[in-house]
Amino acid sequence: MDIEISGELWWWRGPAPFHFLSAGAERSAEIAEVARAVTYGWGMVPVAATVGATTWTTSLWPKDGDYLLPVRTAVRRAEGLELGDLVTAVLSLDL
Repeated sequence: MDIEISGELWWWRGPAPFHFLSAGAERSAEIAEVARAVTYGWGMVPVAATVGATTWTTSLWPKDGDYLLPVRTAVRRAEGLELGDLVTAVLSLDL
């Protein structure tokens, strides 16, 4: 199952800083429908994510009814992404 998400790249500084792309309400509802079949714990959903020409494996993080895609430094560098950029990602969930 492939799902496309788009949004602004944002940063959470927390104890371990991460850059994220939020799936948004509509896409998060689609993900939630299949999450139980693919989650490995804590609601994390494993995906292959593609931004531009870069594909990597990661997990979506559930947060307040949304799912968050962590975008690694190597991906941001390879794709020339900066904080606040509008980013489109294709998420492949292995059902």
